Amino acid sequence: MDTIFGLSHNATLLIWTFVSIVFLIVFIAKFKWNPFVTLLMSALMLGLLAGMKPLDVVNAVIGGVGGTLGKIAIVIGLGTMLGKMMAESGGAERIATTLVDKFGEKRVHWSMMFVGFIVGIPVFFEVGLILLIPIVFTVARKTNMSLLKIGIPILAGLSIVHGLVPPHPAPMIAIDAFNADLGLTIMYSILVGLPAAIIAGPIFGKYIGKRIQVEPPADLAAQFALKGNRELPGFGITLFTILLPVILMLSGSAAIIVDPEGLSSLTVFFEFIGHEIIALLIAVIFSFFSLGFARGFTKEDISRFSSECLAPTATIILIIGGGGAFKQVLITSGVGGAIAEIATQADVNLILFAWFVAALIRVATGSATVAMTTAAGIVAPVLALNPGANVELVVLATGAGSIVLSHVNDAGFWMVKEFFNMSVSQTLKSWTVMETLLSVVALAFILLLSTFV
Repeated sequence: MDTIFGLSHNATLLIWTFVSIVFLIVFIAKFKWNPFVTLLMSALMLGLLAGMKPLDVVNAVIGGVGGTLGKIAIVIGLGTMLGKMMAESGGAERIATTLVDKFGEKRVHWSMMFVGFIVGIPVFFEVGLILLIPIVFTVARKTNMSLLKIGIPILAGLSIVHGLVPPHPAPMIAIDAFNADLGLTIMYSILVGLPAAIIAGPIFGKYIGKRIQVEPPADLAAQFALKGNRELPGFGITLFTILLPVILMLSGSAAIIVDPEGLSSLTVFFEFIGHEIIALLIAVIFSFFSLGFARGFTKEDISRFSSECLAPTATIILIIGGGGAFKQVLITSGVGGAIAEIATQADVNLILFAWFVAALIRVATGSATVAMTTAAGIVAPVLALNPGANVELVVLATGAGSIVLSHVNDAGFWMVKEFFNMSVSQTLKSWTVMETLLSVVALAFILLLSTFV
């Protein structure tokens, strides 16, 4: 590759990366091109501009898609099935109604944040929002509270889990890229995520709920009305089903901590069931019984639920694959190494660097998953040159950066706007501010945690 303007090789690589990312942003945000197609084009463009041989670029793209989706596609498929079983059985409704009863009406907005956090663990943000919006409407009507006072805490719970807590695909991508420990990441994500969700959820929700008064769209409220005569599953069994994959993953990490050499057959067993794919598979099979057959569904019903829920995930899976292709070209072309060298020479704080890179891509593309995937490719080589870094906290910093400042180029922005019947201006003042608060507060807690671990 020839250098341009007499700049060094590394600086030239960074300019071509900048050009490719601008191309990616403009085509997704301005021309509304499909993100998967645009990511593949950007990856090919970057590889060719960086001086890679054409066939090497193609191989890097194929390797990036395959390497990224190898595990993530399975996680997405199983996670979606678990979410579907929860939706069809009424498990989400049971969790919400129980927490409302326990917390009382005055503190109902606090319970909503926990609902979002718990329900968000096995499902995508978009799925969680569709799942919980009926509960928001019902609780707001029952308690006569502002829709945003009830809604913002649920959104905060869902969003922070989406960005930070495994087995969500975004943090899983960073865990794989950085070789982080899954159990430690889960533990730190809860320590960081809960306080961030509290500040951006119930506390900010109470503030903004007084200032923006909205009514749910009438047709939507009618469509989502909870069926009064529906018999719901028990709270304990629903909660256990949702948390089962997390419990299994934590047991696997605990076994490795107790027996790092893996000498005991018990350790091998717990490590096996604690692997995210096995843990999710066990939870999904368990849900077929706990939320399926036990609720009176037939084997045909369960087969239909588990098949039809997969169609909407195809787009998400392809976008993640496209992000993986772009990430691989970043690494293979030497861009990752160039950024790593510059960042190491500049002695940047790795946590701040990871957050900033992810935040930049998130604001530009509107996708937390694209931000996380692309940032992972940029940050991983920098981490490799800093062996003393706390890898798990860098995963969380990348996740926190990937949820900042959701605006008009984010599908989630429009979903929230429509479901809460808000104007663009009201959505910016409520949802966008909440997402930014979540991101910045999470970063502050990550930096605080880094002084202790």
